[in-house]
Amino acid sequence: MAKQEEKILKAKSPIEEASEKALESVVEHEKILGDFSEALAGCSGKNGVNPELKQAVQEDVDSVHRAVSNLKQAYLKAAKIEDELSARYHDVQKNLNRKWYLPNPPSNTSIDAAETKNKHFAQGLNPYKLMLIIIIGSFAGVVVELLWCLVKNGYIESRSGLVYGPFNLLYGIGAAALSVALYRFRNRGYLYSFFGGMIIGSVVEYVCSWAQEVILGSRSWDYSQVPFNINGRICLLYSVFWGVLGVLWIKDLYPRMSKWILKLPNKAGKIITWVLVVFMIYNCAVSGVAVLRWSQRVNGKEASNGFEEFIDERFPDERMERIYANMEFGN
Repeated sequence: MAKQEEKILKAKSPIEEASEKALESVVEHEKILGDFSEALAGCSGKNGVNPELKQAVQEDVDSVHRAVSNLKQAYLKAAKIEDELSARYHDVQKNLNRKWYLPNPPSNTSIDAAETKNKHFAQGLNPYKLMLIIIIGSFAGVVVELLWCLVKNGYIESRSGLVYGPFNLLYGIGAAALSVALYRFRNRGYLYSFFGGMIIGSVVEYVCSWAQEVILGSRSWDYSQVPFNINGRICLLYSVFWGVLGVLWIKDLYPRMSKWILKLPNKAGKIITWVLVVFMIYNCAVSGVAVLRWSQRVNGKEASNGFEEFIDERFPDERMERIYANMEFGN
């Protein structure tokens, strides 16, 4: 049995055997290049190239051109297989090499298999999974930034984006965008996740900043004083952070989160998801109205009806300043 396993391990794959044959064919074909070169060298300038020779050369050039195209495609596909197989193996090994102080994340390969086997309601990146990602990401992002503020400044300051609870949709939308963009690369190498996260995160951050300023007339962050920024909405430093977050998300946080989501029963999980979605929609609507009314108060506009008076009473400046500690309004 040991000899048989050793033989299997040492056996060449069909891809490797085909590549060797392709290389042999290329080397063999080089002889034709010499024959054509000799024939072309014998052509006189007065008579030009023999039509038959010209046709033969052109046909060979076209044939080699097609071969180059085929070999390029084969190379790209083989490189993808190599990268994906290596990444899958690394992720599985990482999962098996557990640490007592912090269990390693499950591999995306094992998550895929479990979701398919259980026919889970949040399988893959379906709407249920994306809705849960937005909600969980909105909460987790605020918690992380609160801790970062505590470590950096020595105090806790609100980083919420909604009036009810520690939620910030920027993080939720960012997590969903990263998931959609990087899901196809979840079983690939780190570079794909890094550059994908860098691009997607920067785009999301820029669009959210622009939309907030256009709709509400306010800005929650400004990178104008940071080098290599674009309109103060994004900068190179935080774009790199988004890239690192892309790797951390799709290789570590996403599989951990998916593992916990897998624990939700199908029926109960759907109900819980919809309840949370309804709450978040309501939270967003109230937050939008409260911030808009706050902006109007800052610009000296008094309440003109009972509804605006109710909003002013429920969400006075003091409360809004606690929730949105870094909010700035344009003139």
